[in-house]
Amino acid sequence: MRKRLLLFVGLAVLLGGSQLFAQELTLQEIKFSFDMIWLILAAALVFFMQAGFAMVETGLTRAENASNLIMKNLMDFSVGALAYWAVGWALMYGSSSGGLIGTDQFFLAGADSAMYRDWMFQVVLAAVAATIVSGAMAERTKFAGHLLYSLVIIAVIYPISGHWIWNGGWLAQMGFHDFAGSTVVHSVGGWAAMVGAVLLGARRGKYVRAGRKIAVKAIRGHNMPLAALGVFILWFGWYGFNAGSAFSGGTDPDIAWVATTTTLAAGAGAILAMFTSWIWFGKPDPSMSMNGALAGLVGITAGTWVIDPVGAVIVGAVAGVLVVLSVNFFDKVLHIDDPVGAISVHGVCGAWGTLAVGIFGDLTKIADVGGIGSGLTRAGQIGVQALGIGAVFAWVVVTTLVLFGILKAVGALRVNDREELPDTEVSEQGAES
Repeated sequence: MRKRLLLFVGLAVLLGGSQLFAQELTLQEIKFSFDMIWLILAAALVFFMQAGFAMVETGLTRAENASNLIMKNLMDFSVGALAYWAVGWALMYGSSSGGLIGTDQFFLAGADSAMYRDWMFQVVLAAVAATIVSGAMAERTKFAGHLLYSLVIIAVIYPISGHWIWNGGWLAQMGFHDFAGSTVVHSVGGWAAMVGAVLLGARRGKYVRAGRKIAVKAIRGHNMPLAALGVFILWFGWYGFNAGSAFSGGTDPDIAWVATTTTLAAGAGAILAMFTSWIWFGKPDPSMSMNGALAGLVGITAGTWVIDPVGAVIVGAVAGVLVVLSVNFFDKVLHIDDPVGAISVHGVCGAWGTLAVGIFGDLTKIADVGGIGSGLTRAGQIGVQALGIGAVFAWVVVTTLVLFGILKAVGALRVNDREELPDTEVSEQGAES
């Protein structure tokens, strides 16, 4: 009886297998299936970066605000996913009107499996841009105001400038190159964070006037191991962020190349930030070293496919030095209170990485990937990159000035002095860490 059963099972498997192979799959169908798997996996890696941002922000701020920050990170993505589904995707990837804005596909109208796949990858990138902002505005922002500005950034501000670059808009037509989003994602978040931090004002006790001078008080984070865990999670997720932006698991662009340049830039950024802080402060500062790794990652994101490994090390190294200088400049010179260094990591180093495409990028690769702008000289490419940096900076600064200005005018931006400390999260969420 047992032998007959085994024979029956064997015949069934054989017949089923023959029918399966009878259905011939074309090379294009196999590639589509493989790319579908790869891009959804990459999207999952980028989504996990939300946990990394939450850990970094929580670790580098005070324990009293942990629950408040976790709620904001959770809601960034939750609100952002719906906003990008309803409006953001259409403005970014809909049919272009004059290279400025998308005009259709609202609520993913007419979507097929390829569009759902692409939307899933793009929505996690959009959420990163909004999450960057919360770190710079931590410990004194109203929860309702946070939800409103996240909604507007993901639904309108981020998609429109993204359309200019990633959907054949006017900057793309000029030859501007940003492979995975040093400017499209990171500088947008960084510049929005800068405007928000300025209009919001510093945390109580951060800057104290002493005669004609202003004394800068260090408000240290409560859990450096938690912040370090966040950095490692972000680095891990960045392999999805950069290699996923190839939109294919194949060799054109080569995701192995992308992963390699990503790794080298991050390592160089961490090392140079460590040495810079060591020389400046007399000790290797952990938070600066961690931000150096993130600065290297942000810096290489624009050119990760068109810059070779040696160039990636240089880009990351410069970003590592730059982030230390920039954090101190914003804090001690401009007196802009940014608890996690988001402006410097994402805004400043995003701009540097975008400009580095023109300096170190392979012009042939840039032309091949973009399909536009071939024939640009080295100087021409640098000029176009600088123009794109400036255009996105102006767009984000103007629109977020309006956005945060309105929120401030109606009293929806900053918690009052009584709520700010030590019970921001108790007054806002009714929970303690």
